[in-house]
Order: sequence, then structure tokens, then C-alpha cells
Amino acid sequence: MAKDSGRLLDQVSRRKFIATAGATSLAAVAGCSSSGASDSNGDDESGTLSGDIRISGSSTVYPVAQEVTRQFSEQNSDVSFNLTRDGSGGGFENVFIPGDSDMNNASRPIKDEELQRCRDNGIEPVEFFLAQDALTVVVNNDADFIDEISLDDLATIWSPDSAPETWSDVNSDWPDEPFDLYGPASTSGTYDYFTETVIGETDADQPIRSDFEGTEEDDLIAQGVDGNEYAMGYLPFAYYTNNPDSVKALSLIEGDSDPVEPSLEGAQSGNYPLARPLFTYGHMGKIQEKNHLQEFIEYYINESDEDYIASDIGYVPASDQMVEDNLANLEAAIAGEYEYSA
Repeated sequence: MAKDSGRLLDQVSRRKFIATAGATSLAAVAGCSSSGASDSNGDDESGTLSGDIRISGSSTVYPVAQEVTRQFSEQNSDVSFNLTRDGSGGGFENVFIPGDSDMNNASRPIKDEELQRCRDNGIEPVEFFLAQDALTVVVNNDADFIDEISLDDLATIWSPDSAPETWSDVNSDWPDEPFDLYGPASTSGTYDYFTETVIGETDADQPIRSDFEGTEEDDLIAQGVDGNEYAMGYLPFAYYTNNPDSVKALSLIEGDSDPVEPSLEGAQSGNYPLARPLFTYGHMGKIQEKNHLQEFIEYYINESDEDYIASDIGYVPASDQMVEDNLANLEAAIAGEYEYSA
């Protein structure tokens, strides 16, 4: 049975969901799956795991998947991985839904239309809620005129309905200098989350202003902002922590609340306005067919609550309850009894 991750929930219910799921997420319970013998696809006669695993999707989740696949490969050298950064939506659209990948990482829940297309292609996506992120708004280190920003002003800057040309168009205390904007490409789940949560509905025929530099390489967002005093961008917290000397993170103001800086604690509690869940989705049919995929996903789930997810990567690790729910989803998928529900 899938957890109630919802779609992109409204601010209050989404934050309550994240806070509940992450309440104990900094407690680690280490676990490694066995690579023992099985008569399923993916074992040779000696009981050694072997086979290929294709993982597509989110650049936000990529650092977690990269580290977990590295560790699993060290223990299971006959299992090979093809791990790519296609964006959450790009991975679903171009790789997972056509049936070309075993798993798709996503920085937002699967959309209704993606779910339907999966099922139209005979694929039941199995959801695993892995971690939490504090989506971070960054500016140039020399931008001494700004340390915090309201969600309303952030929406004004990025909305196609307003699309101000200069900083002073938004706030008269800010410089009369043009914006230089950087963000994820439209194939990214981070793009989807930001446009829906920050910008919301627009009168224009597009969800966000078009004059920004979009990329699936989140480090390039930090590099772009680093290159212009009047630049702004948004990126996953892990990529901000990878570039702490290159850019400055802004504290966010929601309504009449005090400014809240991006942090793992804020993401875990839900107090940070842009706290969000991170997922990976498995192809149920391939999970049933491939023993090495079953073993890897179990390993991935058990690693998701380890301390290095926070200390080395920069996300809130999974809670004990998340791990239990994910393992239950995996067990149901292996039995062919899992059905995704939002």
C-alpha cells in the first residue's frame, strides 16, 4: 500500500506531511541486504548477484543514488548501473514510462498523467519516499542588499505575469539593476515544485517567466549565480552545501512569519517554507523479475536513513517509519500486490 504522499500538497498539509514523516529521521538504523542465492533472475549458480540496473530521473536525488550505487557495486561487482540525470519529468517521460529504466528518481510525487501513462504501458510504479530537501534560493555573495525575501516577492520576480526587469521594480530599496536568473530546466521536478508552490496559477500560457537559464546540472546554477552580482537562482539544498563559498542562501518569509533560513532542521520540522519530499519509483514488473533489483532496492531503502545522507550529501535522512513503509511497499511489489494510490 503506498503512503499518502499526495500530489504537490498545499502549504499547510504538505508541511504537516513532511514534519510527520521526518519526525525521527536523524536516527539511523543501518541495514544491508544479503546477496545470497536465489532462483530469480539476477543470480548465478554460486549465489552471486549479477545484472544491469538502469536508474533515470531527478538531479536532486542523483547524489543519493550515486553514493548508494557506488556502495552496492563495491559489494556486488557483477551488478552494473546506468545512472543518469534526466530530471524527474524527463526521466518519467523519456525513460521510465517507455519501460527503459528500472527506477526513476523524483523530487516531487508522480503526476496523475504520468501514472496513467505508466499503466497504459503496463507499468505499476512503486513509490519509495527516501529523504527530504530544503529547496534553496541563492544570490551572489556580493549581493549585500539582500539577505531574506518573502515568498510573495519571489513569486513576483519569477512569475510570467509580472516578470520585472530590475530588482528595484520589486523593491525600491533594491538596486536598479536587471535580474540574471538561473534555475532547473522544465524537465526537472524541482522546476515543477517551484512553479506550483511559489508561483502558482498564472494568467500567461506558461508557468514561469522564460528569460532564465535552465539546466539539469544544478552545480551550473550555482556557477551562474556566482558570476553576476545581480543574479538569483534556486536549487536543492545539497547543491547549495556543495557550493557554500560561491553563493549566498536567502532566508524565506512566508506571510507574517519571521525569516527562516534553509536547513536540514527546517526541512525535517516543516518550518522551512520550501521543505519537500524526495522519492524514487520502481517498475513493479521488473522488481518481480530481477532478484538483483530487489536486493538493490532493499539496500537503497536501508541506506536512506544513514547519517551520511545529511552529513555528506545534505538531505534529511529517512525516518524509521519511512524505512518500514518502503520495505512494505517493496514486499508488496515482489508479491505483485502493490498498487500506487495518491
